[in-house]
Amino acid sequence: MSAHGSDAALVAAARAGSDNAFARLVDRHQQAVRSFLRRVCRHEADADDLAQETFLAAWTSLRTLDKPERVRSWLFGIAWRRAQGMARSMSRSRQRETDWQEERPGHDQPGTEMNIAMQQALAQLPPDQRAAVALCLAGDWSHADAAQILEMPLGTVKSHVSRGRARLVEILGVREDDH
Repeated sequence: MSAHGSDAALVAAARAGSDNAFARLVDRHQQAVRSFLRRVCRHEADADDLAQETFLAAWTSLRTLDKPERVRSWLFGIAWRRAQGMARSMSRSRQRETDWQEERPGHDQPGTEMNIAMQQALAQLPPDQRAAVALCLAGDWSHADAAQILEMPLGTVKSHVSRGRARLVEILGVREDDH
């Protein structure tokens, strides 16, 4: 790699105001950062959002980078801290939702405990599967309508519903003949 094309040279140029140099840093490292975040996040869309946030944060704090030749590890550090922050935020949000469910009037009515358990079980399904289950089993949509809504092949929706239902039965500990 030429000196001009090195990470340190690109950082120096970006610090001097070159948007092009920073864009080259992004091009060089975005796939690796995004791949890392996709492995540590539960949802791919969250990982993509965090990758964008990582590079925005990098751009705004580029002057704080002590060792320009280590920009790659610095970017991964920013990405990891962003992922941890998102995980903490989501955990607090889930806890607030649980607390609210438990404290709201009528929370001990029959069926409410099962509703909470169902919501928690649904949260364990992959997003596409959860959407198919929510539409077809909870929302009474046909598989064909759900396929159109979710922009998925009909067979994929049927598979998601079948696997999602089986997973919910497993999570909730419901016997097949109980329902």
